[in-house]
Formats: sequence, C-alpha cells, structure tokens
Amino acid sequence: MPSSAKTTTKSPTKKVVAKKAVSKTSAKKIVRKAPAKKAAVKKVAKKTPAKRATAKKVAKKTSVKKSHVLTPAQKAGAAKKAKALTAEKAKRDREAKARAAAQKALARQKTIDAAKAKKERDVKARALAKEKAALAKARATAAAKAKKERDAKAKVAAKEREVARKAREKAAVEAKKQREIEAKRKAIDAERLRKLREIERRDAEERKRQERREADEHKRLEALERKMHSKPYANDTAFLEELRQLLVETRAATTAQIAVSESEANEMLVDRERLEYDDEDGSSVASDIQRDQLKEFASALRLKVDEIDVALSRIDDGSYGRCDECYESISQPRLRAQLPVFTCVSCRASV
Repeated sequence: MPSSAKTTTKSPTKKVVAKKAVSKTSAKKIVRKAPAKKAAVKKVAKKTPAKRATAKKVAKKTSVKKSHVLTPAQKAGAAKKAKALTAEKAKRDREAKARAAAQKALARQKTIDAAKAKKERDVKARALAKEKAALAKARATAAAKAKKERDAKAKVAAKEREVARKAREKAAVEAKKQREIEAKRKAIDAERLRKLREIERRDAEERKRQERREADEHKRLEALERKMHSKPYANDTAFLEELRQLLVETRAATTAQIAVSESEANEMLVDRERLEYDDEDGSSVASDIQRDQLKEFASALRLKVDEIDVALSRIDDGSYGRCDECYESISQPRLRAQLPVFTCVSCRASV
C-alpha cells in the first residue's frame, strides 16, 4: 500500500518523462528506418488531425503504462536519449537548410551564367555587325579614293602639258635669269671662301687652347701621380712605430675574438649533433641562426685582420696614412682612433 500511494503521488511527473522518452524514441526509430520504409514514414506524417490526436492518446496511455515500470536510472537514460535525438534532429534540420541554400545559390549562379553567356553572344553579334559595316565603309572609301586618284592623274597630265608650253615661252626669260643666278653664285662662292678661312683661323685657335688644356691636364696627372706615391709620415718614425704597436695589439685581440667565435660555433654544432631538438618549439632553427651569426662575425674579423696586415705592410714602406681616394694625408687623430683606416674623413663621408 505505501508503495502504491507513492506511485500515485508521483504519477504526473513520471507521465511527462515517459511521454518525452516515448516521443524521442519514436522519432529516433523513424530517422533510422531503411530507405524502403521512408514512404511509410511520409504517410505517417500526412495523417489527419483526428488520427494524430488518436495516436497521441495511444502514446500517452503507453507512456503511462511504462512509467510504472521504468526505474529512475532508465528514466534518466530515456531523458538523455530524448535530448540526443532532439539535438540530432536539429542538426539534420540545419544540414537540410544548408543543402537547400546551396542548391538555391547554385541555381542563382546558373541563371547569372546564362545571362552572362547571352550578353556575350549579343556583344559578339554587335561586334560582327559593326565589323561588317566598317568593311563596307572601307570598300566604299577605297573606291572613292581610286576615282579621286584617276581624276588627279588626269589633272596632272593636263597641267604638265600646260607647263611645257609655258616653259617654251619662258626660255628667253630663263636665260636672263640664269646669268643673274651665275653672278649670285660667284658672290656666294666668295663669301663661302671667306667663311672657310675664318673657320680655319678659329680651328687653329681652338687647337692651341686644346694643347694648353692638355698640358695643364698632364701637369695635374703628374702631380696626382706624385701624390699616389707619396709617404706623408715617412719622416715621423715615432708616430709610425706607435701605429704599428696599436695595429699589432688590435690584430692580436681580433685573432682572439675569431678563435672564441669559432669555438662557440663548433660547440653549438657539437651540441646540436649530440642533443635531439624539438622542431616544433624552433630550438634547432634558433641554434642554426646563432651559429651562422657567429660564423659571419668570425669572417668579418678575418677581413679586419687582412686589413691590419695591409696597414702593417704600408707602415713598413712608409705609405700608411695616405688616403686611397684623394691621396691626401689622413689626420693623426683619425689614424689613432680607427684601426686600420685607409680614407680621410671627407672621402669617407662622400662614399
């Protein structure tokens, strides 16, 4: 009796849960039917309102009967299944809407493509008609031009005959004019000779000026040659010895830096071969970049050592301190501040 009373008090809630479970279970069964049963499902969907009400009553009674049998765990499972069925149905609805939208967009694109093709055909037809009209116009223009040329040739022939007649009449006048022309020609020849003599005189003056310019240029080149082989600090042996000492110390420090950079690069290479880097965190790439930077730094230092050797050789022959661009002497403060240096401040600024 107590159990029956308890069942009687909780029956409305159980009825609702059972009803949801039955409806979702029935929806799941309808979705999972084979393709051969889809027609039957459609028929069920097309039931009249009276039949649907009757079906609901039957489902309600069935759910009421089952509610007395289901345990709480089964009820919870049924609720979960109902939620899953609802979510799956909503997903199918969204997919159906997406497919419908895609089909609609495809149909719209086909319509647009058909209109575009029709427009292109119309454009081609108009272009063809225009080309035919232009061809007909060109033919008419060519015919008119040919007729015009024939008329022009006839006029030219008539004019030539008239000119010949007038030429015979003007023969005496032309003879007189010829004599006048001869006199003018002689005057022109005399003027031409005078101008030629004037040109020759100017050419002679220009040759003299050119010779003077070449002599000045030769002197300038000789002075430049002397500068190119000048030794600005050859007499200041103490200064050259000071520069030699500074260059030797700089060379030693640079050589030590080269050794340190190469040893660090080699150690990084050994570490990279010994350890397994994870390519995802980029450690191997960073290591390679750092090692390349060390190698480039060592190469730059070797170039500096080569420049120091050149400077030491120039100190030996006394030519160190001469600018490689203008061949003027480089100031002593610049020679002490930058080791080695081969250009003056002005030439360095113009580079």
